Amino acid sequence: MAADLLAACLAATAAFCCRFGDVTAYALPYLLLSAVLPAVWVCAVALNRAYEPRMIGIGSEEFQRIVRCGVGLTAALAVGSYLTKADVARGYVVLALPLVTLLTLGFRYALRRSLHRRRAGGACMRRVLAVGHGPSIDELVRLFRLERHHGLDVVAACLPDGASPSGVTQVPVAGHFSDVPLVVDQVQADTVAVLACPEMDGVALRRLAWRLEATHTELVVAPALMDVAGPRTTIRPAAGLPLLHVEHPQLAGARQLVKNVFDRLVAASLLVLLSPLLAALAIAVRATSPGRALFRQTRVGRDGRLFTILKFRTMRRGSERQKLTLVSDGDGPLFKVRHDPRVTPLGVYLRRYSLDELPQLINVLLGHMSLVGPRPPLPEEVARYGDDVRRRLLVRPGLTGLWQVKGRSDLSWEESVRLDLRYVENWSLTLDLQILWKTWSAVARGQGAY
Repeated sequence: MAADLLAACLAATAAFCCRFGDVTAYALPYLLLSAVLPAVWVCAVALNRAYEPRMIGIGSEEFQRIVRCGVGLTAALAVGSYLTKADVARGYVVLALPLVTLLTLGFRYALRRSLHRRRAGGACMRRVLAVGHGPSIDELVRLFRLERHHGLDVVAACLPDGASPSGVTQVPVAGHFSDVPLVVDQVQADTVAVLACPEMDGVALRRLAWRLEATHTELVVAPALMDVAGPRTTIRPAAGLPLLHVEHPQLAGARQLVKNVFDRLVAASLLVLLSPLLAALAIAVRATSPGRALFRQTRVGRDGRLFTILKFRTMRRGSERQKLTLVSDGDGPLFKVRHDPRVTPLGVYLRRYSLDELPQLINVLLGHMSLVGPRPPLPEEVARYGDDVRRRLLVRPGLTGLWQVKGRSDLSWEESVRLDLRYVENWSLTLDLQILWKTWSAVARGQGAY
């Protein structure tokens, strides 16, 4: 709230100084408006429920509500001035309201980054009591520990009556389903997460909610459907039952057309802007080791179609023959070696900062790839895919993706597949923009690239 007040003060001051400069009789009402704008802005943000704790720190909903505040205030001022026939200085409005929106978004983004850093160190975490079966609880603990920025830390578990505690290996078992309210007090939990299980039916869940109501403990329910979220899921009541409706992913149609146009426009623009860098890297590759500057390799694209991927060459000649003598450090079909002797000294640098992948912008321009998507696999990898993994091929492979911003080559095979499938299930242009934004910091850190 203090950051929002500061953003409004800065925006109001900047708009007044740029539009009027000095305090005159004509500018006096706008000086008063600048004085009350911070309070009005905070009230608008509160009415849009952007101060709710569950909105802060994760997801795009927090930022979307701030944008709605800015648009709503602008519309309200426009309608009000029209109805009252008031002569409003348009320059002041055009400066103040968009600027307060942008400053608020910037401050909240900075606060979110600070919060994520603190959560990575174990601070600002919600203490969660997990209720369900052992394997589901272990998976929940693994996911929460993998993505600590969500701020959820499972501290204990409750199992069905009669279940063996040996089924849970990640956290201590503190009781059974009937003991949940008592365990909440014992472990000082502020959140109870109920996982999908037949014992916790509608009646039992309702009774649990009643018992937790007095302690103000938050109750969350994790459905059995994994990695499907966002706009695809909505809760609609029917006959008194809250039904979770799951829409099919939109892998074709107008939204896909927008994605294709966006990809090609951005790829073309980047190729023009980065052409001096691309030329310099090509010369450096040729000068530091014998061979061509560009490396061409067959990869599998959307619907299993083969295409030739372009990359700057990072290995010495004869690397394919030498591959037979190496042992992969990774699990699953993906072949990767942490300290690969075939990589040139310049190639180590190119791989660390993903500069070797810049020629793939040509593949994006040609429609073989997308800016964001699953990792482009080799044909021999696809030959070992199971039915579930083949779902990665429903969309174009990407220059970057969730695998890039979540750990790159440090990810296990199962984790990289899970991230790729999550992207396929929940694709949206907003998600693409978020991944592109996060890619810069992931590449700058250079972690997990080899």
